[in-house]
This record gives sequence, structure tokens and C-alpha cells, in this order.
Amino acid sequence: MDKAVNDAVNKQIQAEMDSAYLYLAMAAYAEAKDLNGVASWMKIQAQEEMEHAMKFYGYVYQTGGEVELLALPKPKKDFGSILDIFEAALDHEKLITSKINSLYELSMKKKDYAFQSFLKWYIDEQVEEESTAADIIAQIKMIGDSKEGIFMLDKELGSRSAEEESAE
Repeated sequence: MDKAVNDAVNKQIQAEMDSAYLYLAMAAYAEAKDLNGVASWMKIQAQEEMEHAMKFYGYVYQTGGEVELLALPKPKKDFGSILDIFEAALDHEKLITSKINSLYELSMKKKDYAFQSFLKWYIDEQVEEESTAADIIAQIKMIGDSKEGIFMLDKELGSRSAEEESAE
């Protein structure tokens, strides 16, 4: 594995782990606010981000590289409203998309076709991640200040299961 690619992938492992940490912090915040459905949704999202990190981890060793785990920053603990939580999630997913795109640009520069192929899944996944967060934001905005609407959305978000996610 090319050293520049190896270093970039190690940074991406850190970014994916940071994502998991952020979603877990969001889950803790939501749980403290009795938004248990949001908390459940965020915990599943955290698990998914860990799986993304582990795919990169496996790729490094499959291609003769070396994993170096980098430090994670402490996530914030106060996220405001349910809208603020999901807007922060969308902003974060856009950041991750930009990092994946930068990895793809590096793979093209290095003519690393195997890495380009590997990244295709992540590119598609980021489209889904951003779309999902944007859809939830639209629903929250439609609901407005309706306590009944927030209650129903919280219940709906809580119906997400990890098994359904891993099947996709």
C-alpha cells in the first residue's frame, strides 16, 4: 500500500470512529431528554460508523498497509433541540462525504484502482446518509413545535433496527 494512501486511510479510520463517538454523544443527549427513539436511532448510527471504520481497517491489512490509530477529540455533549441534533448530524455527514471524496481524488492521483473500487461503496453510502438526515430534518420542520408530532417521530425513529441496517 502506498504510504500516502495508508496515512489517508488511517485518518479516515479516525474520522469514522469520531463519527461513532459523535453519534453516541447525540444518543446520550437524546436519552437524557427522554427522546428514547432518537437515542436508539443514534446508537444504531454509531454502530454503523464503527462498521465503516472496521471496513477501512480490514482494507489496510488486505493491501499490505499498517493501521495506526489516531486520537479522537471529545465530542460535545449539548445539542439543543431535536432539529439541532439532526442538523449537526447532516453537517457531519457532509464533512465525511468531503473526506471520502478526497480519498477518491487521492486514489485517482495514485492510480490505485483497487482503492477506487473499494471507495465506491462509501460514496454510495454517503449519498444515503445525507439523504436520510435531510429527510428527517424536513419532517422535524414540518412538525414544528407540535409535541404530538415530536412524540410520533421519536417513536418512528425508535423503530429502526440494527438488523435492517446490516442487511442493506
